[in-house]
Amino acid sequence: MLSSSGGPLRTPTARDVRLLPKAHLHLHFTGSMRPGTLLELADKYGVRLPEALTSGRPPKLRATDERGWFRFQRLYDTARSCLREPEDIRRLVREAAEEDVRDGSRWLEIQVDPTSYAPLLGGLTPALEIILDAVDGASRETGLGMRVVVAANRMKHPLDARTLARLAVRYADRGIVGFGLSNDERRGMARDFDRAFAIAREGGLLAAPHGGELSGPGSVRSCLDDLDASRIGHGVRAAEDPRLLSRLADRQITCEVCPASNVALGVYDKEGDVPLRTLFDAGVPLALGADDPLLFGSRLAAQYEIARREHGFSDAELAELARQSVRGSAAPEDVRRGLLADIDAWLTGTAVPTARDEAAARDEAAARDRATRV
Repeated sequence: MLSSSGGPLRTPTARDVRLLPKAHLHLHFTGSMRPGTLLELADKYGVRLPEALTSGRPPKLRATDERGWFRFQRLYDTARSCLREPEDIRRLVREAAEEDVRDGSRWLEIQVDPTSYAPLLGGLTPALEIILDAVDGASRETGLGMRVVVAANRMKHPLDARTLARLAVRYADRGIVGFGLSNDERRGMARDFDRAFAIAREGGLLAAPHGGELSGPGSVRSCLDDLDASRIGHGVRAAEDPRLLSRLADRQITCEVCPASNVALGVYDKEGDVPLRTLFDAGVPLALGADDPLLFGSRLAAQYEIARREHGFSDAELAELARQSVRGSAAPEDVRRGLLADIDAWLTGTAVPTARDEAAARDEAAARDRATRV
C-alpha cells in the first residue's frame, strides 16, 4: 500500500505493553510460581508431579463441570505441597515479583489463604508472618510495591473465614490490604461469609471476593449485596446482565478480569469471547490479572496483549486499562499519582522509569538523608 506521496504506508508500531506501568490485582500465591521452580522443589522433596505439571504446556482443563474443577484444584494442591519451608516461600514471592516487574507491574496485591500453608510452617500465625516477611523482602529487593490480600475458602466453614478475617485485620499494618473469598463459587454462598467480610471492612480492609466466573450474574450481585464488595475477582459474567453492568459502572466497582484463565477453565471457548469490550464500553473499571500463571501459562503482560489482539484495544485504551488497575488498587495516593503520570508518559512516548529505577532513586535519597543527618 502506498502513501499519498507515493512511498510505502508506514503503520505505527504498537507500544510495548511490558513497558506500560500497571497494577496487578489478581494473582494467587502458589499459582504465581515459575514452572521450573516447581520442578526443582518437587525434586527436592520427592513429590511426584502429574504430567500436566511437567509437560511445559498449560494443562487442558474445563472447570465449568465439577470434575474439571476438581482436577484443577488437585493440580493446585499438588503444587502447593512443594512449598514446605520458609526459604521456599521467599523464593516464590521473590520470583513472582521479578516476573511482575518484567511485565511492567509496579504494584502487586498477591492473594493467599495462609491456612493452606500453616501445617508445614508452624501454624496459621507463623505462616502468615513468613509470607508477610517474604513480601516485604521481595518488595525491597525488586522495587515493586507489594501488598497482600488474605482470602478465605468457600469450601470451608464460615467460622474459619471469621478467624482469618480477624487475623488479617491484626496484621493490616504489616502489608495486608484486602480480604477475599476464593474457590468454587458454586459452593459456599457468599451470604454465609457476610460476618467475616464485615470484620474485614470494619478493620479497614477492602472486600475483594471472587464472583461471576463459574457462576452467572447472580454471583456478582451476591458479592455486592451480601459482602459489600469494592472489587470483584473476575466478574465477567456480569456482562450477561445490562442492569448489573450499569450498577458496577455507577459504583465504580473494579472487576479483576483474567482473560487467559477464563479460557483455560472453559468459561469461554476463545480469548475473543471474553467480554472485555462489553465491560469496558459499559464503564465498568477493569484490572487485568494473570490469576494462576503456573497453570494457565501466561503472565500479566500477555493479558494486555489479548486485549489488543483479540478485542482491538488501542494503545490509548490499554493505557486506560492500566489506569483503572491503579485506581482499583490499595496503593497509597502518592504511588497512584506517580503511576498515573508514568502511564501518560508511556502513551506519549516519554521515557518511563522502571520499578528498579524508582527503588534505586529511593535508596539514593535515603543515603543522602543519612549523610545530611550525620
